[in-house]
Amino acid sequence: MTLTALPAPRTPDPRSAPSLRWGVLGPGYIAREMAAALRAETGQVLQAVASRDVARAQAFADDFGVHTAYGSYEELVADPDVDIVYVATPHSEHHAQAMLALGAGKPVLVEKAFTRNAAEAREVLETAADKGLLALEAMWTRFLPGVDVVRQCLEQGLLGQVENVFADHGQPLFPNGPQRLSDPALAGGALLDLGIYPTSFASFALGGIESVTASGRLTDEGVDAEETILVTGSKGGRGLLHATMTSRTPTTASINGTAGRLELGDPDDPNNRWYAPSRVRFVSRNAETEVSWEPESRAHGLHFEACEAARLVDAGETESPLLPASETLRIMEVLDEVRAQVGVRYPGE
Repeated sequence: MTLTALPAPRTPDPRSAPSLRWGVLGPGYIAREMAAALRAETGQVLQAVASRDVARAQAFADDFGVHTAYGSYEELVADPDVDIVYVATPHSEHHAQAMLALGAGKPVLVEKAFTRNAAEAREVLETAADKGLLALEAMWTRFLPGVDVVRQCLEQGLLGQVENVFADHGQPLFPNGPQRLSDPALAGGALLDLGIYPTSFASFALGGIESVTASGRLTDEGVDAEETILVTGSKGGRGLLHATMTSRTPTTASINGTAGRLELGDPDDPNNRWYAPSRVRFVSRNAETEVSWEPESRAHGLHFEACEAARLVDAGETESPLLPASETLRIMEVLDEVRAQVGVRYPGE
């Protein structure tokens, strides 16, 4: 039978998600991207924003129509009108702020990387489980419609046996990018910002990661500038992964099996990034069949994870089948192992 189309995504319409009132911790770049996506694509409510600098919080509130701006995180998590907290601060703060929100009885959506290390992630996830609250990693790629197309291709065996995965993420963010990426105290470096994407993708495509070998180079400040990672999946497939914050790389990904391959992203189109809303292309083993799926829009994308969180909270669920707590924890363990092999240690670890 000739394949004429890839499976249609099963991702629910974001506007059908129950409307929750969101509190945002940290009004930085990624929070602004999230706020823009929520306003444009969903019925979610931006209820409150907090920063240690109340002027920054107020500026964010003014820009995105947020109801309340706070000058402390404690005030926001105590707000009875906040249903869920989005943690969008530097990686070094995720653990403490997620624990603060959970302690106040609020479910959390925590930006990737979930925490600095697996020990912190374990405490957050165990606390959430004990309290019966959602603690979801905001790895937005996992929740995109295009990734559900990939998921169905894998479930249906369209690729045959998956043999290998290639995934790359490189952006010129150092030395002239955000200062936090240079700072070990803020858990800077390429891995937690960029390398987590190919690592998470490989775990998804390979059915989990069993082993990891990594090499890389460090900046003068002691954070990782670049790493190459070789992983082995639970079913025997292997992944070759790369991340750098010093140069712009093709930033593409592929899953390759005995019957064909899937390609995500397009190196010739800077707006077609594999980890964002992007083209998914299937090429059969002998290149006799090529068929693609295209997203309706490449704008935004962060709203899909927020709407998944909203559906889970409304249903009283504490985990997402698209990214279970055990998967988040295992990925943090893999990142810990990469850092150990490359030679990165954060203050206080």
